[in-house]
Amino acid sequence: MVARANALLTQLWAWCRERRWTIDALIVIAIVGLGSVRAPDSLHDLAAWSFTLALALPLMWRTQYPVGVFAGIAAIAAWQWALDVRAFGDAALLVALYTVAAKRPVRVTLAAAAVLEFGIVIAIARWHFDFDPVDMAVALSGLVVAAAVLGVNVQNRQALLASLEERAARLEAERDQQGRLSAAAERARIAREMHDIVAHNLSVMIALADGATYALKDAPDRSEEAMRKASSTGRRALTEMRRLLGVLREDEPGGERTPQPGIDQLDALVDQVRSAGLPTTYRVTGTPPEEPSAGLGLAVYRIVQEALTNALKHGGPGAEATISASWDGPRLDLQITNTGQITPPAGDTGGGLRGMRERAAVYDGTVEAGPLPEGGWQVVATLVQDTADGVAPILRSPAEVRP
Repeated sequence: MVARANALLTQLWAWCRERRWTIDALIVIAIVGLGSVRAPDSLHDLAAWSFTLALALPLMWRTQYPVGVFAGIAAIAAWQWALDVRAFGDAALLVALYTVAAKRPVRVTLAAAAVLEFGIVIAIARWHFDFDPVDMAVALSGLVVAAAVLGVNVQNRQALLASLEERAARLEAERDQQGRLSAAAERARIAREMHDIVAHNLSVMIALADGATYALKDAPDRSEEAMRKASSTGRRALTEMRRLLGVLREDEPGGERTPQPGIDQLDALVDQVRSAGLPTTYRVTGTPPEEPSAGLGLAVYRIVQEALTNALKHGGPGAEATISASWDGPRLDLQITNTGQITPPAGDTGGGLRGMRERAAVYDGTVEAGPLPEGGWQVVATLVQDTADGVAPILRSPAEVRP
């Protein structure tokens, strides 16, 4: 019931705001009409009606100029008092006071109320009403207080509604901004996945195609085998891309059901790199957690994939790669080394290295990469799985991820 009443009051207030001039005109008509109940059959009555009209008309501009309208009506009322004319139009002072209280600060309202109280005192002193002067002063002062309090309450309600609207707009803007940030983070994740998938598989396919070209005349069997492996690698890359893009295309059949690669797929990754012509050794020490995180497995797979891709592209002839994975409880230390004599250009590894660091940062880890003194390149990564609940720590902000 209370909620319904508040809703009705809100609708009424909105209706009044949209029809401000209509409401003001109705107030003026009401004051003039009540002041003209008796036809002006004498000069005094005509003066009273004229003052009522003069006191009520300025209310048409009370919203735009609340203080000016109150001052003007007060001046007309003072003139009326000086001419010893009693008129119902004095009620316009209460409407003007209400408007001042609803539109201006409290100190202005107090000053207007003081002016009105002074007018009550001098009016009672000049016109001896049929009621007790004290009772009359209390009654009229009550009307003044009621008009002022009602106006202040309306002003507070307007301020509350404005603050609620501002808060709603701010929350909506924050929601939209959060949506844009989430979309940007998802785009960055997809771009990182696409980089890892495309760069690695294309590097393998290029290496296999080069080998098939060299062996085409002397060893056609080996050339045919290399081309078959290149075709298989391309198909796997296409499958991974379809799976990845399945989050963007709901109609992609089976895209969301294909599992993400993890630590168990590292053996297949190593075999793929070996078939591309890069001898690779893979060693595991320690005991992994009983339930390794799928997200951590994907991060490890992509880090190793990126490091091997760089070794394929930049290792040069005779390069070899070694992968060492050491488990110490929830902590995993990775070391990927290649013996190639060609150092990867800084511009070629910037995006991949940043992606590896971002993946490791999700699991409170770090990635360091650089050339070895005796030649070659090494990537050292550390990742920690949260064993309390199997959930990875929240991704840190870009400022906390080392460039």
